[in-house]
Amino acid sequence: MKMKLTASTVAMAATLGWALPASAQTADSAAVQQQLAEMRAQMEAMAARINTLQSQLDQQNATSQAAAAKADKALAAAEKPAATPKALAWAEDTKISGRMYYNISNVSTKYDGVKSQDQGGFQIKRFYIGVDHKFDGTFSGNVTMDIDNVANSSGKNVGKGFYVKKAYLEAKLDPALKLRLGAADTPWVPYAEGIYGYRHLEKEAVDLFGFGTSSDWGVHAMGDIADGMVSYQVSAMDGGGYRDPKFTNTVDIEGRLAFKYKGFNAGVGAYTGKLGNDVDGATDKYRTSTRFNALLAYKDKVGGMPVTVGGEYFTAKNWKVKTTSASDKAEGYSVFASLAPVEKWSVFGRYDWVKPNKDTDPTKKGNYFNVGVQYSPAKIVDLALMYKHYSGDNGFTGGDFTGSKTYVDGKQDEFGLFGQFRF
Repeated sequence: MKMKLTASTVAMAATLGWALPASAQTADSAAVQQQLAEMRAQMEAMAARINTLQSQLDQQNATSQAAAAKADKALAAAEKPAATPKALAWAEDTKISGRMYYNISNVSTKYDGVKSQDQGGFQIKRFYIGVDHKFDGTFSGNVTMDIDNVANSSGKNVGKGFYVKKAYLEAKLDPALKLRLGAADTPWVPYAEGIYGYRHLEKEAVDLFGFGTSSDWGVHAMGDIADGMVSYQVSAMDGGGYRDPKFTNTVDIEGRLAFKYKGFNAGVGAYTGKLGNDVDGATDKYRTSTRFNALLAYKDKVGGMPVTVGGEYFTAKNWKVKTTSASDKAEGYSVFASLAPVEKWSVFGRYDWVKPNKDTDPTKKGNYFNVGVQYSPAKIVDLALMYKHYSGDNGFTGGDFTGSKTYVDGKQDEFGLFGQFRF
C-alpha cells in the first residue's frame, strides 16, 4: 500500500521532527522549504504583533497608574481643609468674654437705733467685657472694660461708670516667667478672690475695705514653679489703681508668693508705695503706705464633695495718710467656707472684721458677714439667695456700708437674690 505525501504532510513531519523516506524528502523539498518559510514569516509577524500588544498594554498600565496617582492627589487635596483666610485666622486667635454681677435685694439701715428709709430693687454691680488675642506662641494681649453702677469722680455718669480695667501686652517666655505690660491683675486681690470663689457675691476683704485693688497700671512679672506648686508675682505700679491712672514720681511695689499642695493653699504678700499720690504739682504730701497679707485655705474635694475653708489676714500702715497727720495702722481678717453637698448646689458663709484706724481712732471698727445657698443650673450661671449684714462702731464706713460718719452704732441688713452670668 502506497501513501501519497503532500507538501503539507512533509512540512508537518519536518516541523515535528519525524523521519520521512529519502524519496519523499527529495520530491517535495522545494515545497516544504517554501511552507516553512511562510510559517516562519507568520510566526515572526505574530511575535511582532504580540510585542506591539505588550507595548500597548504596558503603556495603558502606565497611563492608568498616572491617572490613579492623580486621582489620589486630587482626593487628598479635597479632603485637606482649605487654607483659612487671614481675617478668619485672626478671629480664631481672638476670644470675647463677658461677665455680669447683679442682685435683686432690699437694704435696711439703722443708725443709733433709728431706722433709715429702706432701699431696694434691681442692680448691676459689675459688667466686664473682655477681648483676648493670641499673636503667636509667646505674645498675647487683653483688653477688659469695667462697667460700674457707681458715678465717676465728676459725678456725670451716675449708673454708667465706664473704666478700662485691663489693657496689657503679655509675653509668655516660660511657665516660670510671664511678663505683662499695662493695666493687669495685681498680685494679691485676684489671688485671694480665686481661693474664696464667690467674688460675684462680694469682694474679698482687702478690696472690700479699701486696702487694695484688683488691677493697676505697670509692669507685672509672674510664673509657676515646681509643676505649679509654687507661684509668684511682682508688680511695679503707679499705685492709683486702674480707675485712677497717673504718671507718678515714684513706683509702688507689690509682691506675692504662694504655695499649693493637695488642696492646701498658703500665700503671703506685701505692698509699699505712695498709692499714686506722689505726682507733680500735688499740694498734699502722703506718707509711704505699707501692707502685709497672709492667707491659708483648703480647697478640694472631701469624700467627693467640693469643700473650701480658709482665712485671710492683713495689716496696713499709713494707708492714704498725709504727712501732716499722725501715723496710723489698720488691721483686719476674713474667714470663709463653702461646700457643695449636691451637684449644682452649694452653701456658703463668711465673716470679716476690721479696725481701719487703730492708732488715730481705736474705737472705730467694722464687722461683716454673709450666708446663703447657691444654685448653678449651668456653668455660665450662678444664682444665690443670700443675707448680708454690716455693723459698725463710731463712724465706720466700708464696702457697701457708706452711712453717716457721726453715728456711734450702725447696722445694715440686705437680703435678696444675687448672681452672675458669664460667656
